Amino acid sequence: MILKRIAGVVWYIALPVLIIAVWKAADIKGYIVSYTMPPPEDIVITAVEFYNDGTLLKHIKASFIRVIEGFGIALILALILGVAIGLSRRFEKLTDSVLQIIKPIPPIAWIPLAILWFGIGEASKIYIIAVGAFFPILVNTVEGIKNIDSRYLELARVYEVQRSRVIWRVILPGALPFIMVGIRLGLGMGWICVVAAEMIAAESGIGYMLNDGRNFARPEMVILGMVVIGITGKIMDDILRYISKKVIRWN
Repeated sequence: MILKRIAGVVWYIALPVLIIAVWKAADIKGYIVSYTMPPPEDIVITAVEFYNDGTLLKHIKASFIRVIEGFGIALILALILGVAIGLSRRFEKLTDSVLQIIKPIPPIAWIPLAILWFGIGEASKIYIIAVGAFFPILVNTVEGIKNIDSRYLELARVYEVQRSRVIWRVILPGALPFIMVGIRLGLGMGWICVVAAEMIAAESGIGYMLNDGRNFARPEMVILGMVVIGITGKIMDDILRYISKKVIRWN
């Protein structure tokens, strides 16, 4: 059992270790130059430096709070609208054309309007994150509701179960596997959007750090920011996966 766990860990970290080894070997051989692609140890040194002076945690905290706020707004709106669309053919027809036109527009394209509407403060960044996270949750919620076995809904109608009770006890649990997928996708999109928003107008956050690294020609800052985004996003996704397994064990 212990050997299996060790083997699992080894396989899990094998590719990242190989990438770092190839990266370092390319640096030693002179295939890459440090001012465009710094060696791995420079990233570690920068990370320690930024951690010790509090800069790294400050940026992570700023981005994390923005993502949670924007994602929370998107989650509430997408669930409400998704349930309404999933349950009503008429409402689906009413909203379909507008939603299908807005959906392909990249969240980044909303940045100029967001700044005009909300200024360069927190509201514009949270708006961009909410726009990015909204559609993955909405689409999966609607699909989840449409994939519920119609026999359960018919049974609820026969027993004249209250509409609100049907939603909470039948529809949402039945659509939950799809909704959790949408939540994970929406959260990932939220991280993409927060970085883009922070690179345009911000005084803190991972996107701000990336932009700072570009302005001061410090590629190690840029790569560190990218690594932090990846690790933070993975941790949050792992948490959601764990919650998903616990909440929908029957699936």
